Amino acid sequence: MRSAIGEAPAEGVRIEYAVAGGYDEAVALIDKYEIDLVLLDGEAQPAGGLGIARQLRDEFDEPPTLAVVVARDADRWLAAWSRADAVLKHPLNPVTTGQTVVDLLVSRASGSAPAQRAALYSSLREFA
Repeated sequence: MRSAIGEAPAEGVRIEYAVAGGYDEAVALIDKYEIDLVLLDGEAQPAGGLGIARQLRDEFDEPPTLAVVVARDADRWLAAWSRADAVLKHPLNPVTTGQTVVDLLVSRASGSAPAQRAALYSSLREFA
């Protein structure tokens, strides 16, 4: 994911990365730092990114923006279940992945994330 996004995916946007190996580590980072975007691997084991996204959405009043990576188009319904803000498909295209990350960060900074989430949920349900 990191190589597909890079350190500066757009002018004026600088990305700092923190890596978590599971849910507990992700929560610790979110509690300790101001995390704007969490990128989760839907295929990760033993704790998959889709389940972690759902837990973060359920357990935090204001969770970071969440994006999940799925391996198959058929897994988009799982991404909708996870209530992720965005879905990326593996293999990651550096152009669309970087643009998606920038769009999510800009939306979060401008405060438009909730409306975007509603639109995303609606469009993801079409895949189910």
